[in-house]
Amino acid sequence: MNNKVLALLRKDILIELRQKHTFYGILLYIAATIFVIYLSMAEEPDAQVWNSLFWVIQLFVCVNAVAKSFLQESKGRMLYFFSICSPVDFIISKMIYNVMLMMLMSLISLILFTFFLGNPVFNMLKFTGIVIIGGTGISLVFTLMSAIAAKAQQNAALIAILGFPVILPQLMLVMKMSKTAFAEVFRDGAVLQLTGLTLAMNLLVIILGVILFPYLWKD
Repeated sequence: MNNKVLALLRKDILIELRQKHTFYGILLYIAATIFVIYLSMAEEPDAQVWNSLFWVIQLFVCVNAVAKSFLQESKGRMLYFFSICSPVDFIISKMIYNVMLMMLMSLISLILFTFFLGNPVFNMLKFTGIVIIGGTGISLVFTLMSAIAAKAQQNAALIAILGFPVILPQLMLVMKMSKTAFAEVFRDGAVLQLTGLTLAMNLLVIILGVILFPYLWKD
């Protein structure tokens, strides 16, 4: 990681710290959504429902958290970044920042889920690792979608339109992989295969971002 990537990453973190209302707004969204689910259920959900609800909420949390990644950058600011850094440095810094933000949001969601909806997870350490891997993949996809949407008249709705078809296969993989933390029986090697596929898809999104973003950057 070079100095320009670190400087851009530091810039995003400082902006987030100064605009605390955005961060707190996402936290409120997470807490309110989980609390509404808690009120609507007469009893704690079983493991399968708990797992499904968790990942669906992570999907929408990521859309809210990552959507502003490029949309908050004005044309003048983007022109300034164009003159001082490469497009690869810029997209990598955005991906790293959004991965860090999504990891934090995912862990907060996991804590709130455990508090309000119980904890049917058999292996919490394994599930936490899967949450980190899954949250990373979701944030990478929507970072790339945010970059594309930013070039399409700043249309935030385009992020969801482009992102959901792309994220569904990865989300299904993560949900299936997370079932191993609920003491479900899988054949030998299945967990490693699912983990490998998920990591490979994450790597593919990073490669696509590095290859495609310079063309968007020149537009």
